[in-house]
Amino acid sequence: MTSQLGENIYLTIIITIFIISIPTLVLVFYTRNSKPPLPPGPYGLPLVGYLPFLNPQLHQTFTKMSHKYGPIFSLRLGTKLHVVVNTMDLVKVVTRDLDQTFSTRDPPLTALSITYGGLDVAFSSHKHWRDMRKLLVSQVLSNANLDASRCFRTNGVRKTVNDVYSRIGTEINVNKVAYDTEMNIVTNMLWGCSKVNDDSSDVGDGFQEVAFKIMELVAAPNISDFIPMLSQFDLQGRQREMLKLKEHIDRIFENVIRGRIDANSRKMEKDERRDFLQILLDEKDDPTSSIDINQIKALLVDVMIGTTDTTSTMVELVMAEILYNPRVMTKVQEELTDVVGMNNIVEESHLSKLTYLDAVIKETFRLHPAFPLLVHRCPDESCMVGGYTIPKGTIVFMNAWAIHRDPKNWTNPLEFNPERFLDTKWDYKGNSFKFLPFGSGRRICPGAPLGEKMLMNLVASFLHSFDWSLPKDEDFDLSEKFGGLVMKKRKPLIAIPSPRLSDASLYL
Repeated sequence: MTSQLGENIYLTIIITIFIISIPTLVLVFYTRNSKPPLPPGPYGLPLVGYLPFLNPQLHQTFTKMSHKYGPIFSLRLGTKLHVVVNTMDLVKVVTRDLDQTFSTRDPPLTALSITYGGLDVAFSSHKHWRDMRKLLVSQVLSNANLDASRCFRTNGVRKTVNDVYSRIGTEINVNKVAYDTEMNIVTNMLWGCSKVNDDSSDVGDGFQEVAFKIMELVAAPNISDFIPMLSQFDLQGRQREMLKLKEHIDRIFENVIRGRIDANSRKMEKDERRDFLQILLDEKDDPTSSIDINQIKALLVDVMIGTTDTTSTMVELVMAEILYNPRVMTKVQEELTDVVGMNNIVEESHLSKLTYLDAVIKETFRLHPAFPLLVHRCPDESCMVGGYTIPKGTIVFMNAWAIHRDPKNWTNPLEFNPERFLDTKWDYKGNSFKFLPFGSGRRICPGAPLGEKMLMNLVASFLHSFDWSLPKDEDFDLSEKFGGLVMKKRKPLIAIPSPRLSDASLYL
């Protein structure tokens, strides 16, 4: 009896010690094995996460959320984890310190559809992107090729100046005029040499609407992206719609490429300059190259849609800021008079001397970044950012809009003040993490040099050749709308030109 009692007491003591030790053992286990937590963020609903609570103006919504949850926060959209970074220090970690880790994408299904399965530069995976970017930058958008194609940009802008002159005193949609100009320039740069016929560079009057729709679909919320298990059903029909647009684009490319190949079989003139398409076709025919026709088409999509839409949008915003700021207008035109002269027209050789206009354009990019959340990154392995764990496969947004308006980075950040860009050398290369209109790191937009040339040339020509006024019933309106990828002016800019140069022959 005594022995049994002793055994029971002994067993009770062992069980008690074990129970008391469990919390300590658990604490030790998690201390040794747990990772830092995910960034803080809001709770969502089962399956759909925080999707029902998002405002379409994501850049503004994310900025407000950062005031509550901190400079880095997370939220689940559907079944996917998203992280938003809102300060220049955290962007530096993503685009420089961990640039290689964050060099891949998780592209929307619609983007994969229009880019022939992600064969382009903007949305391709890291390995493929590296090869395609090298081809685009070294062979197509090199300084030598951009200089060689100057005549296309010059002729395109002069044609537009002549067209605007023919419409003196009438109301003009600035975005439409800019888009038509940029499309004419870009298609001539892409396949302007050895035209099969005089209309081979013409992509059709309705192409702008097609391009806008493509940009909308790429950025539109798609349940197939947020809940991949439902993607096979395409519940919103976005992929089907994008594939129809791709057929339209593909017919244009097929016609141009087939015409060029036929022309090549009859041999081009030996002294004829190669345009971008010919450079790509020569690369395809190189036995050491692996590029194919679909990759060429994907690159053409990037250049045609990305460059024209962004540039025309920024032309409109720059012109709006100048028209709404008479002091700025006066200073810009005084500089143009000094640099170009009233008996001359704008040439690309003038652009580097237009320092104040350059500052105006950069200030517009600061307040109205074309890509307010840039193009998202996706780490290929789990990593740490700002003391938090970012799991592999997380979609990471960088809120350039918030950084460009952060009072810690800019004095009076909501004020349009071009002078802030005159005291220091600024560029679009992403070296300053408080000014990121084209991103930073290895996935910075490769088309920035071409876009900068076209934007600067067109705005300078508009303001040197013409005085501009708003219609009497036109209100000052700089409000924007965000389509999920690109920022646009909510209300089109309508302006009335009048001649500024006394010599009418300069408009011909």
